[in-house]
Amino acid sequence: MPCARLARDTAAFYTVQSTFSDPGDLSRLYSGLPDDPRQLIRIARDLLIHRLEGGLFRHTVPQERLHNDAETRYLDDIVRIVIERNGSPLTQRRGAGDRFVGVCRDFALLYCSFLRHIGVPARLRYGFADYLGPDGFHADHAVTEYWDRERGWLLADPQLADPVVADAWRADFDPMDVPRDRFLVAGRAWQAIRAGDAAPEAFGLHPPEEGPMFGEWFVAHCVRVDLAALNKVETLLWDTWGAGADDGGKLADTAYELYDRAARVTSGDVPFDAARKLFAEEGRLRTPKTVLSLAPFNGPREVTLR
Repeated sequence: MPCARLARDTAAFYTVQSTFSDPGDLSRLYSGLPDDPRQLIRIARDLLIHRLEGGLFRHTVPQERLHNDAETRYLDDIVRIVIERNGSPLTQRRGAGDRFVGVCRDFALLYCSFLRHIGVPARLRYGFADYLGPDGFHADHAVTEYWDRERGWLLADPQLADPVVADAWRADFDPMDVPRDRFLVAGRAWQAIRAGDAAPEAFGLHPPEEGPMFGEWFVAHCVRVDLAALNKVETLLWDTWGAGADDGGKLADTAYELYDRAARVTSGDVPFDAARKLFAEEGRLRTPKTVLSLAPFNGPREVTLR
């Protein structure tokens, strides 16, 4: 099979840690990690537990951890919490009570950090998975996109690296190679809605009957967050800024052209220079120093990023 090629500047950019993925002074703990991406995805999985997995692991998550762990934006802080609860090497599987209590973004960020450490270009992607909710619904989700020398960019979902979790979600695919029709990057979801090929209410944090976090404005938010991640600004899923919805949850007419443009850049084979240029030059999309965090448990607050 012929080798895929990645431009040198693109490879260099996605191999270097970001402010968010850098283990910092805890990088010494990475010394014992294997250099096999398939082993690393399971290691990442076994250091974290998702907020909603308590029942699956027969574990009652303490309220303080449930509310606060996933508000941790930076990988060095995540790893610090992990080793404070259990000082064993990172390669050792933790019991549920010793794990960091996170969400999909935290699994994706940890795995991305591991991959960058061993020299594999990697980045976070934000979008919607059809395997995490009721049939026909696409739930907002974050995964890791990594470079495979033979096949190019592949999607990996470290949350599914434990077969027990994969079975619970009826995920019938390799978590190292998530089909692109099962996880739609945010730009693709936006384009499907705009073309009339998908209903806006089929995309969100939850189905419409469970609350207001769905629809066009929500998908636009994910396009914005995905573009930031492509520029190695890997914010929390609920960090928000820029051109969004009004108080009624409706996008301004001028926002549609903006997100059409962003979706063209982010939905397919992402042109590196175009993604960098759009993020640098479009103030309505670029992440500011201070963002509004719509924390699910702790409520809205402004947060100044590192």
